[in-house]
Amino acid sequence: MKLTRVLATTLALCSAALSFSATPVYLDESKTLEERVEDALSRMTLEEKIGIIHAQSKFSAPGVPRLGISEIWCTDGPMGVRPEVLWDEWEQAQWTNDSCTAFPSLTCLAATWDPEMAALYGKSIGEEARFRNKAVILGPGVNIYRTPLCGRNFEYMGEDPYLSGKMAIDYVKGVQGNGVAVCVKHFALNNNEINRHTSNPIVDDRTLYEIYLPAFKAAAIDGGAWSFMGGYNLFRGEHASYNPILMNDILKGEWNWDGAVISDWGAVHDTETAVTGGLDMEFGSWTNGLTNGVSNAYDNYWLANPYLNGIKEGKFSEKELDDKVRRVLRLTFRTAMNRNRPWGSMGSDEHRDACRKIGAEGIVLLKNQGNLLPLDPAKVKKIAVIGENAIKMMTVGGGSSSLKARYEVTPLEGLKRRFGKDFDIVYERGYVGDTLGEYNGVKTNQDLRDFRTVEQLTSDAVKAAKEADIVLYFGGLNKSDHQDAEDSDRLSMVLPYGQDELIEAICKANKNTVVVNISGTGVAMPWADKVQAILQAWYLGNETGNAIADVLSGDVNPSGKLPYTYYADLMQCGAHKLGEYPGTPAKDKFGNDIFDIPYNEGIYVGYRFIDKNNLKPTFPFGHGLSYTTFKYGKATVDKTEGVKGDSFTVSVPVTNTGNREGKETVELFISDLKSSVDRPVKELKGFSKVSLAPGETKTVTFSVNEYDLSFFDADKHEWVCEPGDFEALIGASSADIRSKVKFSVR
Repeated sequence: MKLTRVLATTLALCSAALSFSATPVYLDESKTLEERVEDALSRMTLEEKIGIIHAQSKFSAPGVPRLGISEIWCTDGPMGVRPEVLWDEWEQAQWTNDSCTAFPSLTCLAATWDPEMAALYGKSIGEEARFRNKAVILGPGVNIYRTPLCGRNFEYMGEDPYLSGKMAIDYVKGVQGNGVAVCVKHFALNNNEINRHTSNPIVDDRTLYEIYLPAFKAAAIDGGAWSFMGGYNLFRGEHASYNPILMNDILKGEWNWDGAVISDWGAVHDTETAVTGGLDMEFGSWTNGLTNGVSNAYDNYWLANPYLNGIKEGKFSEKELDDKVRRVLRLTFRTAMNRNRPWGSMGSDEHRDACRKIGAEGIVLLKNQGNLLPLDPAKVKKIAVIGENAIKMMTVGGGSSSLKARYEVTPLEGLKRRFGKDFDIVYERGYVGDTLGEYNGVKTNQDLRDFRTVEQLTSDAVKAAKEADIVLYFGGLNKSDHQDAEDSDRLSMVLPYGQDELIEAICKANKNTVVVNISGTGVAMPWADKVQAILQAWYLGNETGNAIADVLSGDVNPSGKLPYTYYADLMQCGAHKLGEYPGTPAKDKFGNDIFDIPYNEGIYVGYRFIDKNNLKPTFPFGHGLSYTTFKYGKATVDKTEGVKGDSFTVSVPVTNTGNREGKETVELFISDLKSSVDRPVKELKGFSKVSLAPGETKTVTFSVNEYDLSFFDADKHEWVCEPGDFEALIGASSADIRSKVKFSVR
C-alpha cells in the first residue's frame, strides 16, 4: 500500500510538471536551430551560461543538467578515436573496449589527391567517434607545411592551401554526417612545435590570406565545420586561441561562421582577452586537473568564476557571454542532442577496408628505375627485408594523435602474408632506433631491444643483402621526440640512427635495393640516385603492412602524389633560407618571453619558392609514379562571360599508354603572365584523379573563376583579379608540365 501511494504521488507530480509547461522549444527538432538556441538561452541562469563554456573534466563540458541540455564530450583525433583517460587525469582509464581503428596519417590522406578518399576517411572515423558517444573529434589539422622540420607535419595535409582545403571539405562532411563535430585545428599559423606556446609568427596580410587561411576557410564555409580549435602560438602578440583578428574579424566576421571556438588544451592565459578575443569554450587549463591543489579547479578556469565575477562587478557585459553560449548550444544541438544522428560503429570490417584502401591510395612511388617494382615471382626468389621500421608498430606515439589500436599489421607481417608462398623472405634489423612502444600508458608490448653493436648490425644486414635477389629497406622516421611528434621539431632533415650510411652499404652489396620510407614529412635522401626504387609510405595505421604489400605486389597500382616538396636540403626551403627559424627572443605585452618568427619568405612556400629560385628538389610537389604510363593531349580553354565576372573551363585528354589499369592525378596550375604585384610562377588551382584502363582516353575538365585568378590586395583588404593574360598549365607534378594554354580576362 505504501509503495502504491509513492507511485501515485510520483505520477501526479510528473503529470503536474507536464501540464505546467509545454515541451521547451529547444527540445523540439521541428523548430529551427536558432529558435531552439534562443529558447534554451532564455531559460538559463547566469551561472549556467558560465558553466557550459568551460570544461568539467579532462575532455568534457557539463551542459545544463537542470534543463536537460547534454554534456559535450570531446576526443582527440584526427586519425583515430583516442582511448579513454581518467576523469581528471591523462592516465588511462583502463577500459577494455576503447581500442579503435587507427587510420593513416592525414599526410597520407592528402597524398591520395582524392576527395572521395577524404569523404570515406571522415565517414569512417566519424562512425567510430559516434559509437563512443563523442560530440567533437579534435581534427582535422590543416596547418601548412612551412618547414619540413615541424614535428606535427604528419597530422597536416601538406604545403599547398588549395589541396589542403579541398581535402578538408570532404573530411569535414564525412565526420559531421554522423552527428559528430569536427574541430578544425590549429587556427592559425601553428607551423612549428618548438617553442609552440611562445612562438609569435610575423606574417603580412597577403601571406596570411593566400597561404595560411584558405584551408581553414574551405573547412569553415564549404565544409560547414561546427567547431574550430585555436593554436598555442601567438599572432601579432596575442594568443591564437583568443586572437581578435583571427577569431572575431576573420572567422566570425568576414566568414560569417556560426560555430564554436574551442581552446587547445592549456592554451588560455588570462580572462579579459579570452572574453573579448572570440574564444567560446576553455579546455585543459591547469592540465593536471584537480591535483593542482584547488578543490574546484574547473570553476577557477579563466572563463569560469573569474568571468562570472567580472560580469557581476560590471567589468564585462553579458553580450559576449550570450554569443559564446549560443555557439556552444548550436554545437550541442547539432551533436549530442541530435536524436537523428546514426548510431555509428567501431572497429568494423568496413573501417578495416577503408584503412587499407586509403593507405594504398596514398603511398607514393617516387622512383622505379628499370621497373624493379612491382615484385615479380618469375624474377625474384629471395628477398632481404632490412630496417627497424619493418617491424616497429607506429600507431602508438607522436603526441595527442597516439592511439590504442585494435591491432597493427607491420610491414614484415604484411609481406609474409602476401609473398610467403612466392618468396624466401629473410629479415635483418640493420639499425636500432626507438625500442619503446609506449605513450600515455598505452603500450605496443613489443620488445625491440637488440644488443648487437652498430658494426655487427651493419655487417649482418650487408650479408643478407648480398645473398638476396632484392632488398626491401624499411626506414625513415618514427613517432619519438624530435621526429614525427607533437611538442618537438626535428633537429635536421637527416635520417636518424645512421641510416644513410647503412643504405649506402646495402646499395654496394646489392644494386636491386628498394627504400620504403615511413615518415610523415620529407627527409634528406643523399642516396636517392643509388637505389633502384623509392616508396613514400607514411604512417598507415592498422593495415600498414597489408597496404604496403598491396602496392609492392602490384595488386594496387600506386597513384599517390606528394602533397609537399621533397627538398634536397633545408636551404631549398624559404623558411630556412630567408627566415629566422625557430625565432628570435622577444617580449609579449605582459613582459613574458616569446619568440618572434618573421615569415620573410612571404607567399613563397614550398614549390612556390622552388619555382621562384629555379631550384631542383629531390622530388617536386605533386610528383608520383605509376606502374603504367600516361600521355597528356593538348589543353583547351572555353570562356563564359557573366555579369559578375568571367569563368573558364580548361580541358585536357589523358590516355593510359601502358598495359596496366591505373589512376592519374591531373594537376592544374595557373600563371598570371603580367601582374602589378609579385606573384608565384604558378599556383595549384585544380586537380582531378581519373582511372584509366590500358589504351583508354578520358577528358579531364576544370572550372576556373576569377577568384581562382586573384591575389589578395592587403591595402584594399580584398581579392583582386586583374584583367589581362593568364596561362593554364596542366601537369603530372609542379615540375612536369605536359600542356599549356593561354586565356584572357576582361
